[in-house]
Amino acid sequence: MSKSPILKDFPHSFETERLIIRAPLPGDGSEICEAMMETLDILQLWMPWAQQNPTEDAVEASVRKAHCEFLERTDFRFHLYEKDTKIFVGSSGLHQVNWQIPKFEIGYWCRKSFMGKGYITESVRGLTVFAFQVFHANRIEICCEERNMKSRKVAERLNYQLEGVLRDASMDMQGNLTNKCIYSMIADDFRKLSLRKSD
Repeated sequence: MSKSPILKDFPHSFETERLIIRAPLPGDGSEICEAMMETLDILQLWMPWAQQNPTEDAVEASVRKAHCEFLERTDFRFHLYEKDTKIFVGSSGLHQVNWQIPKFEIGYWCRKSFMGKGYITESVRGLTVFAFQVFHANRIEICCEERNMKSRKVAERLNYQLEGVLRDASMDMQGNLTNKCIYSMIADDFRKLSLRKSD
């Protein structure tokens, strides 16, 4: 019988070239609220959870819930910090967890003052490696609206494959039907990419 997910042990943080990527901790809410307020006009275009102005209490409550879910091994939000300054850069994570496959979906957002510097691509690359090497994932997905070209470019830069565009599969923030892109990477893709990088 396989071990219950809650008993799985693995690191709660790791580093990439420029980032410290770690699990959410109680007390993170204030700096995340500040980053959300800075970026709200962009977040509200795509993120259902950003449709109301955040408050420090609401964001801290969300952080604490994410901390509990991380410990329960049901969802894995990660907070991104610039190594040199320790400033909060954004958030990414492994969501829609299915341990039977195992399968995960990567989501991400970046605060406005750090956009255009490659931090999200770097963090998604790091999470991809983490998921395949530590969680032994067999499949990772990146899903986004067809019109969200910045999000799509992250997936494409990292060699995720566009499996399809689902027509009228979701609603945009104005309540209109919109197309949804499904990108994926499977374990065999990851192994081939890793071999190619080592050549």
